Amino acid sequence: MSTPESLEPLAGSWTGTSRLWNPWATPAVSDSASTATVAHTARGKFLTIDYTWETDGKPQQGFLLLGRETKTNVVHAVWVDSYHMSNEPMICQGRVLDSGEVEIAGSYAAPPGPDWRWRTVLKADGDSAFHFVMFNISPQGEEDIAFESRYERNA
Repeated sequence: MSTPESLEPLAGSWTGTSRLWNPWATPAVSDSASTATVAHTARGKFLTIDYTWETDGKPQQGFLLLGRETKTNVVHAVWVDSYHMSNEPMICQGRVLDSGEVEIAGSYAAPPGPDWRWRTVLKADGDSAFHFVMFNISPQGEEDIAFESRYERNA
């Protein structure tokens, strides 16, 4: 395992903005200040992204753990978020795209219906900025943007 190469330069502290799309709320789109800490762990084999944001004045927190199989280019991830999920982590799998973006996806239960999917795309903009975008995917395959965070490196 190793960290996805395109994300390796991101270690450090970041400040930015998170945007939540919440179609059943008014307003349906809301922005909040956001911070992120990106770190290498397990002797550089994995990368962590620990981020904060808020909605309706309530602080939220999320965490991604990413690792890449060097022979197959498969990216494995574990994602948790205090707002977007229950008490169960989402196990995700994906790949590094030719563009250098990292794309992962997992699924979650939505009883009494079938499972839904969640897709995340992470992109480094050099070593001074990065962002990720998250999409909710219905059982019928309809995909809607759900959450986005954009960050700039702290001085």
